[in-house]
Amino acid sequence: MSSALVWFRRDLRDFDHAALHAALTAHDSVHCAFVFDTEILDALPRRDRRVEFVLESVRQLKAALESRGGGLHVLHGRAREEIPRLARRLCVAAVYANRDYEPQAVDRDAEVERVLGEAGIGWHSRKDQVVFEHGEVLTGSGTAFSVFTPYKNAWLKKLTPFFVRPYPVRKYASRLAPAKGVLPALAELGFETTNLAELAIPAGMAGGLKLFGEFKRRINEYAQRRDFPALKGPSYLSVHLRFGTVSIRELAGYAWQQGSAGVGKGGAGAAAWLSELAWRDFYFMVLAARPDVVDGAFRREFNALKFDRNELLWQAWCEGATGYPLVDAAMRQLNSTGYMHNRLRMVAASFLVKDLGLDWRRGERYFAQQLNDFDLAANNGGWQWAASTGCDAQPYFRIFNPVTQSERFDAEGRFIRKYVPELARVAAKFVHAPWRMDAGEQVRIGCVIGCDYPAPVVDHAAARTRTLKRYAAARTR
Repeated sequence: MSSALVWFRRDLRDFDHAALHAALTAHDSVHCAFVFDTEILDALPRRDRRVEFVLESVRQLKAALESRGGGLHVLHGRAREEIPRLARRLCVAAVYANRDYEPQAVDRDAEVERVLGEAGIGWHSRKDQVVFEHGEVLTGSGTAFSVFTPYKNAWLKKLTPFFVRPYPVRKYASRLAPAKGVLPALAELGFETTNLAELAIPAGMAGGLKLFGEFKRRINEYAQRRDFPALKGPSYLSVHLRFGTVSIRELAGYAWQQGSAGVGKGGAGAAAWLSELAWRDFYFMVLAARPDVVDGAFRREFNALKFDRNELLWQAWCEGATGYPLVDAAMRQLNSTGYMHNRLRMVAASFLVKDLGLDWRRGERYFAQQLNDFDLAANNGGWQWAASTGCDAQPYFRIFNPVTQSERFDAEGRFIRKYVPELARVAAKFVHAPWRMDAGEQVRIGCVIGCDYPAPVVDHAAARTRTLKRYAAARTR
């Protein structure tokens, strides 16, 4: 009898799973494994919501596999060592995994493939976390796109039912092999409890199913509501996409079907969301085609940018104490929940780079530490877009005004007041720029600027002038 091992990574589900389906249809017996990889875990703070999210998601995956007669080997160590060791112990003919496109993962998988090959064990990888990989959507000349809109048009043109069809895993579940062992406790992994339970973030396949079901009921309004942080507009599925507790094929297929109808606002909402899923593929494509963007600008001329190093401004941004309410509310939301609304990610990133004059890479790393849904491709792409250093980025001379953004997307200040309670009693006409209140009004409501809430750490107009000079100088080098 032929046996195989499926290595779960950022695909923590037992349905519509490319690698699992491939193994089940090619072998008589299929073992399953997940590794709490110390190469990843050792770099994290001891309190990290993502570890708790993954632990619960692995628990659900393990239970689901066991309910079908299978099981999950749960390991803790360096994955590049643990997987070959387990494969040899189980005497499998091959190891299957879904592809991961981050440079560190690519390096890890190449080493695992080499070690397995030396032991006479096959290595098979499958596409699973994207609709289209980097080589599947190309320009007419066969090169990678560097502008999103033509990429999206080509992406949509290529999209057919074939690419979003589900893999019928459960049809072959009888071939799953059982596994012994228990799931480690959080403390055994070296981590402490966070506020994940208090935040009521639903984890695992059950959580993804619940959130997707909720979003289906309001997808019609997505296009109208998605930019307003005080409204329930987004799908909130980004962390589930990150860890694969939902299927990108199912999500894209549903949005495509709904959006194709093009009927009124409903079709527009689904089409807008499908466009966001295309953006996700776009950034994966950019990372695969240009792995150097991890440390440098996509537009290489902007590697010459000379950023400031002002630790007081950096600390003010991190702590949500810049004196600009929308920026501060966004950063406090991130710090307390691990989530930041997409519109606010652009505003906060633009403010760090173009108002404070600080290096986008510092902000990118901070988001990487804090975001529950951190994904290297999307995080890097978003930061380079805001910093005007990336592909299809906003031109460097278009600089978000944090007050104007606040007035437009949180007009009544509902979001601001939730995360910046110092401004709870500030009138709507001043909540976006509270320093404009006269001194008497500040005293009357108990919000004295510079005492109860910070004064602006920079003047936006002056910062804009400095930024234009900074970028113009880089372009002439």
